[in-house]
Amino acid sequence: MEEKTVVGEKSEDLFEHHRIVVDPKQTPYRLDKFLMEKLQQVSRNKVQNAIKEGNVLVDDKKIKPNFIIKPHMVIRVMLAKPITEKAGVIPEEMDLDIRYEDEAVMVVHKPAGMVVHPGVGIKTGTLVNGLAHYFKNKALPVMEGNQPDRPGLVHRIDKDTSGLMVIAKTEAALTHLAKQFFDHSIDRKYLALIWGEPDEKEGTIDKYIGRDEKNRTRMAVYHDEEFGKRAITHWKMIEPMYYVSLIECQLETGKTHQIRVHFSAQGNPLFNDEKYNGNRIRKGTVFSKYRQFVENCFKQMPRQALHAKSIGFEHPTTGERMVFESDLPEDFSGLLDRWRNYLTGRSKHQ
Repeated sequence: MEEKTVVGEKSEDLFEHHRIVVDPKQTPYRLDKFLMEKLQQVSRNKVQNAIKEGNVLVDDKKIKPNFIIKPHMVIRVMLAKPITEKAGVIPEEMDLDIRYEDEAVMVVHKPAGMVVHPGVGIKTGTLVNGLAHYFKNKALPVMEGNQPDRPGLVHRIDKDTSGLMVIAKTEAALTHLAKQFFDHSIDRKYLALIWGEPDEKEGTIDKYIGRDEKNRTRMAVYHDEEFGKRAITHWKMIEPMYYVSLIECQLETGKTHQIRVHFSAQGNPLFNDEKYNGNRIRKGTVFSKYRQFVENCFKQMPRQALHAKSIGFEHPTTGERMVFESDLPEDFSGLLDRWRNYLTGRSKHQ
């Protein structure tokens, strides 16, 4: 008996799961041959690669291709598939900010304002459109069960968030990286400017996140798994500035809008995050001079103050631990300088 579950677009939910319970009357049979018969249109090489990468478990244990299955065993499989011509991605020439590239992976810096992949009403101008042009006729892989207009993607970041993303160039790399995201072994650090100063200098936010029942474009924090999925954000203070604070966040999970939702629920929304109430004064008296200063800051950085600073992962081919870091973009670094200067001026008049 086979169960097939197609799950979404987040970092740990980017692939299709197959769950197969071996029939009670099944005679002893090699695992790879068994899967080739059960999973139609899947090559032997693809099955063996998945087993090698640890993406096939029998009774929750990793095994070898020549493993002999027996009745009642439970087999779990995760597979990737290559992109097809039906994907409909329009190649667009654009200046991609490529920070690293080899035969298996690419690390790119996505600017704020760029959507990662095509979606409803968005067919052009995305990172994927740029990748399609860059690789031309090369078929980047797509996760099994994922939409075919997302080649090479194992994770994504919000449109108005800047920072680093890793792209898979081969099916093996995609499978390997997806497993790392699933196991939470990818290191992702973000810099965020939040309203106010938390009482602690570091901490962990461990709360469930799901769709806001009143506004489906927003996410919300819930108290249990009935309405949301568990999301964990580790954070530490980098620079307190009384009205706002620069913090570093390390994601253990990767839910939609995770950092933005977590800190909004804590009463410290991200600076100028319109969706989560960070686009108005949240700390400080609203006298005219201060209000004008904040409004000028909003104009300088007309997006949420969030930047994907670094990403670390095990290279799919060499096994080497690789870490990439990126500096803050000009709008973010300029915003910090503006707040520092304001604090300096404020202290001189006290």
